[in-house]
Amino acid sequence: MTPEEAAKRKQEWVSKMKSEGKMKEDMTEDHKACLNALQNPVRRNILKVLVEHKKSLEEIKDELKLTDSQASYNLNMLESTLCIEKEESEGTIYYVLTPRGEGYMENVELKK
Repeated sequence: MTPEEAAKRKQEWVSKMKSEGKMKEDMTEDHKACLNALQNPVRRNILKVLVEHKKSLEEIKDELKLTDSQASYNLNMLESTLCIEKEESEGTIYYVLTPRGEGYMENVELKK
């Protein structure tokens, strides 16, 4: 994806999240919630495994050795802070990074 395509995708995603009421108008509060969620190493590891491609709940659990409750709790936290979202394909639910999750990975995790 070119930088221009990525910027357009991000702009469309932000507009969609705001119109659906998922993103707060006060971006400071929105960012605080996201940063709080990303202080947890399990959640950061989930983002890392999603960098390459989407994964199902089972794939995430297996790769990170998580229980059902650990996976559900952490995935829900990442989804509520708009770092990941669900995508259905052929009857299976997959988790994918949102532009926010991608931005975190590009600007923080991958620069370590």
